[in-house]
Amino acid sequence: MAGKKDGEIRYLNPPTVEVKRDKYCRFLKYGIKFIDYKDPDYLLAFINEQGKLLPRRLTGTSLKYQRKVAQAVKRARHIALIPYVADQMK
Repeated sequence: MAGKKDGEIRYLNPPTVEVKRDKYCRFLKYGIKFIDYKDPDYLLAFINEQGKLLPRRLTGTSLKYQRKVAQAVKRARHIALIPYVADQMK
């Protein structure tokens, strides 16, 4: 074969390499002090498809702000901005 070195392996797609991203608290990084429960679009980032809160280990949120997020989600659910349980919300 012309132009190909001996022992060179070619792939159709490059092999996937996992890149570990550093987790950070977005509230501390951007200086957010208040989490508005009346903004359901923002709160949906912290909820999975079934309507459950995502844990800190997945979102990277600090304990202080995870509690505030949980309280905001509960308030939004109470006034029907976010459903309590949903099948495939997103």
